[in-house]
Amino acid sequence: MAGPLLEVCVESFDDAVRAVAAGAGRIEYCSALALGGLTPSPGALARMRDINAPCMVMVRPRPGDFQYSQSELEIMKREIAIARDHGAAGVVFGVADKAGGLDVNAMRGLLAASCGLQTTLHRVFDAVPDQFIALEQAIDLGFDRILTSGGAQNALCGARKTADLIARAKQRIGILPGAGVTSENAGKILEVTGAAELHASCKMANHGVSDDPDRVAVDADQVRALCRAMQGGRCR
Repeated sequence: MAGPLLEVCVESFDDAVRAVAAGAGRIEYCSALALGGLTPSPGALARMRDINAPCMVMVRPRPGDFQYSQSELEIMKREIAIARDHGAAGVVFGVADKAGGLDVNAMRGLLAASCGLQTTLHRVFDAVPDQFIALEQAIDLGFDRILTSGGAQNALCGARKTADLIARAKQRIGILPGAGVTSENAGKILEVTGAAELHASCKMANHGVSDDPDRVAVDADQVRALCRAMQGGRCR
């Protein structure tokens, strides 16, 4: 039986190929991970069908906060359409209101534009005042999963809160623990949360491909080690 699914967050086509070859079962496809992840470039999206795993495309038109103008929301809808045209399995996004909660109306429009695609609510969820209220909102909106550290600095610190979210969700939505996930702590996170999948960047400690501190490159050895830690290496 296959083990828990590992989703690896990448900022380039080459990183995606490297991660899948090392055992990743799903890709979160982004650009500019040093800025928290932005929408991939058109050229990167054009290569997506050459990645041998489902790709969730980040839809985030700029760095900074998650409060978007109407024109930015229209851009995000267009980015969703482009991601679909290039073979995305799904999209990843989140919108906050001025009070710091989820902007339900804005996201309802984005979800309508995402019809037929999987949808992940990103870590805007970790900044809301009440995650249990936000959980019900995400379920009512129809998201497929929520990426979260349980509102903590990393997924290990937030594992017990994530376990509470999973219990409260009652399988109505997937909960994807992420932030600081490594081969050293993956087993504990899975044990405490009961999650069926994990999200990690598996980045090279020294940037690997250059001396640029803004480059976040995937370390295939870390992907393999994380897979081994996730139920005997049987990642899918």
